Amino acid sequence: MREELTLFELNGLVRETLELSLNDEYWVQAEISELRVNRHCYMELVQKEAHGNGIVAKARAQVWANRWAFLQPMFEHTTGQRLAAGMQVLVKVEVTFHELYGYSLNVTDIDPTYTLGDIARRRQEILHQLEQEGILNMNKELPLPRLLQRIAVISSASAAGYGDFCNQLLGNKRGLAFTTQLFQATMQGNEVESSVIAALNQIAQQMDDWDVVVIIRGGGATSDLQGFDSLLLAENVAQFPLPILTGIGHERDDTVIDLIAHTRVKTPTAAAEFLIHHQEEELDLLEEWAARVTDMTSRILTNEMTRLKLVANKLPLLFSAVKANENMRIQRLATALAGKSTLRIEQEKGRVDMLDRQLVLYAPVLLRNHQKHIELMESKLQSAHPDRILRLGFSITRIGGKAVKDASDVQEGDEIETTLAAGTIRSRVESKN
Repeated sequence: MREELTLFELNGLVRETLELSLNDEYWVQAEISELRVNRHCYMELVQKEAHGNGIVAKARAQVWANRWAFLQPMFEHTTGQRLAAGMQVLVKVEVTFHELYGYSLNVTDIDPTYTLGDIARRRQEILHQLEQEGILNMNKELPLPRLLQRIAVISSASAAGYGDFCNQLLGNKRGLAFTTQLFQATMQGNEVESSVIAALNQIAQQMDDWDVVVIIRGGGATSDLQGFDSLLLAENVAQFPLPILTGIGHERDDTVIDLIAHTRVKTPTAAAEFLIHHQEEELDLLEEWAARVTDMTSRILTNEMTRLKLVANKLPLLFSAVKANENMRIQRLATALAGKSTLRIEQEKGRVDMLDRQLVLYAPVLLRNHQKHIELMESKLQSAHPDRILRLGFSITRIGGKAVKDASDVQEGDEIETTLAAGTIRSRVESKN
């Protein structure tokens, strides 16, 4: 005869069997995939594949309120982190089975040092990856501009640290001028990575407007810093073309972006002090240079005044010497000029006498030659005179008072006038060839 059990009875047998065979407590390594707190803490623990994200084991777990009140502050004090989904934990559990709720684990203790080691390991893995990519120290190696006046701030507008930063920076005692602009980002939770990267991208689009980027957080629990331990965010920070200053507001621990940013300070106020101090050093240097220039100018003026007085004292003596030298030079020139003028006058006088003799000698010859030339020209003019040409039998034909040179100049029926050596003939053109 077969034995039949109800589901409740079967589950009761399972519970009794587990309690008998697994009646001890066990330390278990797992990852928290889900976590919620409602007086008690409820978790889902998973184990993933060694090389992948596939889940190979899963279990519900709970920390009852009386244990949670002790374990939660102890864990946060030791690690600086809140228990959250995605953490690797080492928990001490007892196996339970309930007829209605099934299999689960009661967490009785937790080893925070295991989680610290895992956080440190993940940070080291990110740093190693950045080193492999050759970008680990890229932002650190950027030179800080001499003037850090234009500040791009990545923070939450409601963060107390942002207000502290602005008050400290803009209210500096020496009245140094700064320009700031907030690029809004979420500074805790799951959106840290995406919102900070979005803010960096905004700044990169107007990079020429800024000297430095400041990422500040301030306030809040250190357990909210996990978003700053991100490979993608670290790659963006490491390769950003402007120096990045971090003041995330925690002293005991460094996030990955603290380790790769150009400069890390503890708090937003310390970030403002860093910028003020940097500008004060530049101002002190400028004031020192101004004092040096003033002192040097004063010394140069004193030396030049002394030299000017010495030159002024020497001027009368120098003038007398120059005057005497010039007088002597003028006398020498006058003597030389008188001698040369007499010689030149004698030379020109001899030349005039010679020309006078030549004129007397050659003038009659030149006159006779010019007279013959004139007579020859007159003979040629007489030969070319129109009256002589007409007497040789030639005539001049005119129409309208103008001489006709070509038959095409007249038309049939035109009246023409022909001038002869003696008399004029008027006629009409009947034909032309």
